[in-house]
Amino acid sequence: MGKIILTGDRPTGRLHLGHYVGSLRRRVELQNEGDYDKMFVFIADIQALTDNADNPDKVRQNIIEVALDYLSVGLDPSKVTLFIQSMIPELSELTMYFMNLVSVARLQRNPTVKTELAMRNFGQGVPVGFFTYPISQAADIAFCKATTVPAGEDQEPMLEQCREIVRRFNTIYGDVLVEPQIMLPTNKVCLRLPGLDGSAKMSKSLGNCIYLSDTAKEVEQKVKMAYTDPLHLRVEDPGHVEGNVVLTYLDAFATDEDFVEFWPDYKNLEEVKEHYCRGGLGDMKCKKFLINVLNKRLEPIRLRRREFEKDIPEVYAILKKGSEEAREVAAKTLHEVREAMRINYFDDAELIKAQAEKYLNA
Repeated sequence: MGKIILTGDRPTGRLHLGHYVGSLRRRVELQNEGDYDKMFVFIADIQALTDNADNPDKVRQNIIEVALDYLSVGLDPSKVTLFIQSMIPELSELTMYFMNLVSVARLQRNPTVKTELAMRNFGQGVPVGFFTYPISQAADIAFCKATTVPAGEDQEPMLEQCREIVRRFNTIYGDVLVEPQIMLPTNKVCLRLPGLDGSAKMSKSLGNCIYLSDTAKEVEQKVKMAYTDPLHLRVEDPGHVEGNVVLTYLDAFATDEDFVEFWPDYKNLEEVKEHYCRGGLGDMKCKKFLINVLNKRLEPIRLRRREFEKDIPEVYAILKKGSEEAREVAAKTLHEVREAMRINYFDDAELIKAQAEKYLNA
């Protein structure tokens, strides 16, 4: 069995720095390291529709936004299979089979589901599709027999649910599917990048994001408004690192080389933190440095995006080709699944022969 990666994003808007440090940056590293036999990256439009069914155009328009973000950060279609979830109908069939292996009570206990439901205030009106999206996600992972799923720590409950489903399927029908393992970001700060407002998580719905496609001016304006330390009222006041968004972002992005280039007064971030904590270092100096660091990281991404924007039909062609490749893999897995479940009626010559003899001898 080969080493296979599967990961993806919902097309509900442009991708932001939280996506980048949480998974996108690592995906590019993984594709270039070449340690995996296959890598699938998909746009999860079916999952996006579970809470956007009344606004399908939002999903439709953001397909291209996510695709452009993928390509602009450096995902290479010659190394990675990029596909759209809804273009693989086999996923829906596999989801249906998996639904018989999960109880309603188990879904209700899923911490990620609980959090997502609370965020959206569905009340008693939660769509069935949204409630069962962990099952759909398990099908996304299982169709290609993924061994590894790069994701943030908030997705660990989803991976555990997927492993349970795969385990139960294999116990009942035989060893067909693979139990995946999560690959968390190596930088602990990147496990969950906070929003600019100090919220626990950067989120499109909360409007506290820096997008990968933001201009240099937009990045500057957003960073200047970022949450720091409410007790750090004067430059000479001692500051606090914990909960300081600017210092957290510097943990995620700044390197010693950045200090040489943009802030030679300090050798590294630890020196900045030490000075900030004892007092005498203003927030705006930290923010100015962060602006330079972020724009240095984002400028190559912006330039690549502008190039891909010049040929949108080619971007769709890349997605179509990747979807065709993914569907071939899904069809093979579904054949094995049906065979294991003994619902491959037309392919089972022994079944047909036995039934024929049964009625001939009746």
